[in-house]
Amino acid sequence: MSKKVLIIGGVAGGASVAARVRRIDAAAEVIMFEKGPDVSFSNCSLPFYLSGIVDDSDKLIMMDPKRFKAQYDIEARVNSEVIKIKREAKKIVVKNLLTGEEYEEAYDKLVLSPGANAILPRSIEGITGTNVFSVRNVVDIKKLNSYIVDNEINDVAVVGGGFIGVEVAENLRLAGKNVSLIEALDQIMAPFDYDMAQILHKEMLDKGVSLILSDGVKKITEDFVELQSGKQVPAKAVIMAIGVAPETSLAKDAGLNVGVTGAIQVDHNYLTNDKNIYAVGDAIEVYNKLTHKPSRLALAGPAQKQARAAADHMYGVPHNNNGVIGSSVVQIFDLGAACTGLSEKAAKAAGICCDFVYIIPGDKVGLMPNSNPMHFKLVYEYPTGKILGAQAIGKGNVDKRIDVIAAIITMGGTLEDLKELELCYAPLFGTAKDVVNFAALVGLNLLYGRYRQVPVAKTRELVESNAYIVDVREKNEFAKGHLKNAVNIPLSELRGRLEEIPHDQPVYLYCRSGQRSYNAVMALQNVGYDNVINMSGSYLGICYYEYYQDQVTGREKIVTEYNFN
Repeated sequence: MSKKVLIIGGVAGGASVAARVRRIDAAAEVIMFEKGPDVSFSNCSLPFYLSGIVDDSDKLIMMDPKRFKAQYDIEARVNSEVIKIKREAKKIVVKNLLTGEEYEEAYDKLVLSPGANAILPRSIEGITGTNVFSVRNVVDIKKLNSYIVDNEINDVAVVGGGFIGVEVAENLRLAGKNVSLIEALDQIMAPFDYDMAQILHKEMLDKGVSLILSDGVKKITEDFVELQSGKQVPAKAVIMAIGVAPETSLAKDAGLNVGVTGAIQVDHNYLTNDKNIYAVGDAIEVYNKLTHKPSRLALAGPAQKQARAAADHMYGVPHNNNGVIGSSVVQIFDLGAACTGLSEKAAKAAGICCDFVYIIPGDKVGLMPNSNPMHFKLVYEYPTGKILGAQAIGKGNVDKRIDVIAAIITMGGTLEDLKELELCYAPLFGTAKDVVNFAALVGLNLLYGRYRQVPVAKTRELVESNAYIVDVREKNEFAKGHLKNAVNIPLSELRGRLEEIPHDQPVYLYCRSGQRSYNAVMALQNVGYDNVINMSGSYLGICYYEYYQDQVTGREKIVTEYNFN
């Protein structure tokens, strides 16, 4: 007897369940219900419609109900909201949003993939105004774009510095709008560590986005956004992107369990506490394989994997549920920013003893066209050397490097494994010792105590306390910008000027990116210095770390000149 499978939600998770069921069972009756007018649209591409990178909103819709029926024999009912689940009767109640008609539909198996809703705090005065928008679907993005175009709006505020907020801000800026990005935290892109986020802050400022951090929204009017600090930000349109909350109302009303994160609780096979009801996607609670704790992860890739696993389980096909690590990438103007696993702050918050590597090697052989520095941070467990996470920012292929780390994490790899990883090499694509190999070697030196480092966050403290700091770059580089109290002893002159370097106090060394200063540290250790310390991130990292705060606070600079070359 063939199954009747009903699916609530027709985007990444729901559509993937439907397609997988059909591939397994040609006779199954498969019906998807979507309360909006579109199914199977590209959520992640929505912001690009604002800039014209996606020039037609219809291109955001990958499948329509007619094509679903013709190609897959799947019935997709749009403008159809499921308002109740009758578990004992194994039925759902559906409301046709165009006619108001309500009817029941029976199921053998039911799959919940309702997604998540944008958080719109009612405490913000004016949050329900006609100039306030969120971005969840094609209808939302068309409505926002039409409002901006029809009203000839130039001043726009985006509230929230996560993936959606940053991409919306970027695309509105590319469209020529005056954009303010407001974030209550002290950085955008929370999955990244603070030291890495500073690179993104500078990129935003350089491209003309007014970046406002550590300030929340108090009030929204037709002309401006008033912040908690009292500052008024000009804005005729406001996009709320402070986060999403899992859509669990239907599940709760049906008596399905909700986990500690507030999302729907599922087992290894994505079954709820009802043996006939599955749940996948943004609305469910997942297992983080690194923290060993339940978490939430609103990403399309994991949703599609969950969908396949749920459909497989309906037909007795086994699968492995390895948990999630969270891998993502975003383009922010000229920079790519990718991350996977745990950041340093997330690892410490989870109680994991860790250390990190921050390096800035070239993304390809330096004499090749378009060779650029890549900021790369690798987080590992101490003392095991197990890889926990990584972040990469640069103009080159950051996704390639982070994908490598994601694979290493999935396989339970260590610094030793990463060091030995054999990767593709050609001058136009990378270096013989790739960024990730380089990071592993630095990590092993730190893990085995071959040398010490101090994080870039400690630089201001060192300068203000008048620590002994040596800049080992060449004199012409030093002249273009350096730490104010640094002594210039180029690596090429170091061995002939040892008498200038004290033995009775810590000596901190930096160069442009960390490579020459590392060689200087090792040279000094080899001649008897036992208190020499490499400055993580070196001058390039220091400039990025200090730049945003120096610009917005006007505090005294610790560098003579910023030099990002």
